[in-house]
Amino acid sequence: MRISEASRASGVSARSLRHYEDEGLIVPGRFSNGFRDYCQSTIDRVLVIRSLLESGLPVRLIREVLPGLTDGSDAGTEVVCSEFLHEVQGHRDRLAARIAVLSGQQAALDAYLREARRTDL
Repeated sequence: MRISEASRASGVSARSLRHYEDEGLIVPGRFSNGFRDYCQSTIDRVLVIRSLLESGLPVRLIREVLPGLTDGSDAGTEVVCSEFLHEVQGHRDRLAARIAVLSGQQAALDAYLREARRTDL
């Protein structure tokens, strides 16, 4: 299928599909005229990529683990999963630390606003 059809089928913009290709996450086939040709397995891969990106994982991590998640084989799955889970845990921990900092900043702003409103009366 062409890029417009792949975009509709996957719910991902044509621009994102091109970006995934530029990042080496997908490799669509080509028609003789040079247009991209997306097969169902590429669409399935795009759905996995989209899900991982929506989870906040960086492209670098997705690129590293994606072959083991989408190639359909079990070869090396335990190692890939173990390393991937370790990376995901690290990403999650960094995210939790950022949330804690932001929560502290929000609490400080709330306190400032409360004080400012109280003295405004």
